[in-house]
Amino acid sequence: DLSEVLRPPAIADVPRRKIEPGPGAPETLDQTLIAAAGPALERGYSVSLRTPIRNVDRAVGGMLSNAVIAAHGEVGLGEDTIEVELEGSAGQSFGAWLAPGISLTLRGEANDYAGKGLCGGIVAVRPFPTANVPAESQVIVGNTVLYGATSGRAFFRGLAGERFAVRNSGAAAVVEGVGDHGCEYMTGGRVVVLGPTGRNFAAGMSGGIAYVLDGDGSFEGRCNPALVDLEKIIAPDEIAEVRGLVEEHARRTGSPVAEQLLAEWDERLGEFTKVMPRDYRRALEMKIQEETAEWRAAMGVQAAS
Repeated sequence: DLSEVLRPPAIADVPRRKIEPGPGAPETLDQTLIAAAGPALERGYSVSLRTPIRNVDRAVGGMLSNAVIAAHGEVGLGEDTIEVELEGSAGQSFGAWLAPGISLTLRGEANDYAGKGLCGGIVAVRPFPTANVPAESQVIVGNTVLYGATSGRAFFRGLAGERFAVRNSGAAAVVEGVGDHGCEYMTGGRVVVLGPTGRNFAAGMSGGIAYVLDGDGSFEGRCNPALVDLEKIIAPDEIAEVRGLVEEHARRTGSPVAEQLLAEWDERLGEFTKVMPRDYRRALEMKIQEETAEWRAAMGVQAAS
């Protein structure tokens, strides 16, 4: 095996790969954020931070999240305890594994894998302050966004690339358009799309729910129907949930698309198409049946024959 021949000999207590910056290496952005977030990490106080970001800054928020979990456990901190505003072009995996209590707001654009493994934090991306083109017609975040996310929320004022929310299993997100293969292999969470989608939407989607604003009625032709049904939103609690996400999208990103939709909500609610996985519906129905049976047993109520 040539790899074994070329492999350098192991030295005791010396790692084979780089595990930390070498002597004289510049401080990473996350290290800067950790130092500035000391009051939150040590005493749970709210802090607001502002800093530029470049595309060489990768997985920003990951080390900060580790510091939060190390100090406060898996529950993290209260929502928006650590608010970070960044401006520039973020490198890959912006907001990766973001923990509860951290909110990252980026004015600019993000590369691929933004929100990867999101686990309780909040990510918002909005255009550069100097942008002079409509955000809803521009790609603002790259491919494979929210890959493997488990919880938390994300808001993107603009278009996302391909494979948006792939393998999302619990996060909620609002975006103003996606490329091909949106919500691929999704197993949980909620996704609201306020614009166009590419082909093959919902391929392999077995859980969670997506809501697509389909103003021209063309979405059905771009959705993969193998595992999902297309419906309208009729339940009041579901309508409230979708509206709440759109309202938060408007608040966190200043989106004119969201603001106009909210102003015309009653007239445009019918434009939403609900993408409902059949397996997920069956699981929800079984859960309701089990909870009903448990309630009847606890109350001593006999089921109707």
